Amino acid sequence: MTESCINKSAWEQRKFSKVFSFLRNNTLSRAELSESEGKTFNVHYGDILVKFGEVIDARFDVLPRIADDNLAERLSCQTLANGDVIIADTAEDETVGKCSELCGCGEQTVISGLHTMACRPMFEFASRYLGYCLNSPSFHEQLLPLMQGIKVISISKGSISDTKIRFPSVTEQRAIGQLLSSLDNLITLHQREQNMLFSHKLSLAKAAA
Repeated sequence: MTESCINKSAWEQRKFSKVFSFLRNNTLSRAELSESEGKTFNVHYGDILVKFGEVIDARFDVLPRIADDNLAERLSCQTLANGDVIIADTAEDETVGKCSELCGCGEQTVISGLHTMACRPMFEFASRYLGYCLNSPSFHEQLLPLMQGIKVISISKGSISDTKIRFPSVTEQRAIGQLLSSLDNLITLHQREQNMLFSHKLSLAKAAA
């Protein structure tokens, strides 16, 4: 048996519904959130689509909060944990289905907000693997025929439940997650350097004018 065949056979494929259970989210609007007030952090679908990448690190990424602590305590949604995945189920284009895996929660209370599907894996996955897996082109292609709507596009829990998830051993998942995370960090670093150089160039151009 060739090495490629061995590697291929090491990967497992299961239905989404056999990998994840759904958690309850809330439907609070952006107007009920704050950047600094409140104890409960809330993952809003708009931030997943625009602000966050494959992984949300609650230690460093700035998450909006529910401004009213009393309101937060009355909500029936479930608290998220490291390894949970939050999927944006609504968008204005085919970016619907974009998701972020949560890590670095610590003692913070984090919940899933408006137009999201919070999903908890039923068994162990290496940190960061699911965030990259569910944002991969191969998985997103499964979502395209399931999307509904014209001006606003959405995907349902029932539809996504029938998609397929492929994954190798936890050891290989960890290696994949670490590699892709390192590449993301490198890209971010170069983008910052480029922005600084562009800003410096503008300053020189204004000084010479």
